[in-house]
Amino acid sequence: MIRCSKKTLANGLRILAVQLPHLHSAEIAIYLKVGSRNDPPGKEGLSHFLEHMLFRGTADYATTLELETAFEVLGGSVNAATDADSTCFYTRIHPRHAVEGLAIFASMLLRPSLSGIEIEKRIITEEALEDTNENGEDINTDNLASKLLWPDHPLGMPTVGTLKSIAEFTDQDLAEHLHSYYVPTNAVITVTGDIDPDELFGAAERCFSSWQGPPPPAISPAPSVQNGPRSLFVKDMDSQTALQFAFRSFSRPDHRITASRLIRRILCAGGSSRLLMSLREGHGIAYSVSAGISAYDETGCFSIDLATAPENLTLAVAEVLKETQRLAVEPMDEEELERVKRNYFYDLEYCRDSTYEIGVRYGWGELMEVFTTLEQDQEESAAVTVEEIRNTACELFAPHHLNLVAVGPATAATKREIGKLLQRYEQEYPGRT
Repeated sequence: MIRCSKKTLANGLRILAVQLPHLHSAEIAIYLKVGSRNDPPGKEGLSHFLEHMLFRGTADYATTLELETAFEVLGGSVNAATDADSTCFYTRIHPRHAVEGLAIFASMLLRPSLSGIEIEKRIITEEALEDTNENGEDINTDNLASKLLWPDHPLGMPTVGTLKSIAEFTDQDLAEHLHSYYVPTNAVITVTGDIDPDELFGAAERCFSSWQGPPPPAISPAPSVQNGPRSLFVKDMDSQTALQFAFRSFSRPDHRITASRLIRRILCAGGSSRLLMSLREGHGIAYSVSAGISAYDETGCFSIDLATAPENLTLAVAEVLKETQRLAVEPMDEEELERVKRNYFYDLEYCRDSTYEIGVRYGWGELMEVFTTLEQDQEESAAVTVEEIRNTACELFAPHHLNLVAVGPATAATKREIGKLLQRYEQEYPGRT
């Protein structure tokens, strides 16, 4: 049984102690509601860059080496991640040292040195170059799909930033971003494992009660208007072409998220899923196919990714669109849906053995105000009907939500053929005249 205790400090910082007494490790995670969508115009990548800069030392740990070593002697391995609307600092740690781990994180967030900006620019520039080809063009399908989905909006910009924006970051940029978004009301701390909640709450009070700051600035809503399918082809010299089908999707609070999770599994989770059976087992034109869901405050994206030889591009696009339209038109078999639900149910059960998975569920869920227990997710997914799957798929895969990105070799004839497929998809989709 998972037991969660919560304490909110006077400064608004929320601390969650999630007890998993059967485990032998603990996880400390600090979630902040700031990501690439909060980057100022012309300073794309600033949130990601600031996350990296917090590892360069603090008032208590003068260098990266000292900071990393402080975590490692406690059984930790500190890491961090920034996405479109959140940043997370986290470490696995021995349960006996959770209090000490909190103190080190407090030093990172409250007393960072923010030194060595020029060295970090070189590091992040190398990271950004991984997403470009020999001509300097972006070949990251996630970046390109985001640009199609949300043009002229921060959600459409790469999380890592651009080579130009990275080169122009200043010490003042970092200080202002830290002051604006690294504030207690914009953060949640989660400690998960075989822990003592009262001990952790006392430590959090000592370490973080001095943390102050104004409420973070409001975000600008993402555009939601799209009249029909969009496509983008980027030439890259490779033996395969990477495809991403990015469908404009539902926001975090939308009740259809549960059905969307099941649809993702129907299409791409496991060897018996529809797209694996079609593209790999049926036609032999892809080794793997994956799908993902990104949900934000007011919008989202349902993506399908695969890679195939250039001569198979047209067939691959046709098969994916056939399966998305099939879900929108044909009620699926009850037995297939129950099998998918059961698989999802067991995956949720497996989360109980992972401090990381449970920490994300409780901490990120609290930050984004969408927290649900494992039991609630199991109950909600069990209640999804065949008709709900069809209705959700019909809305989700509508032509005016589709954005297709292809990175790699593609002939002019192939592009024309794919253009005709998208046109036919729009004309034949249910509800279209």
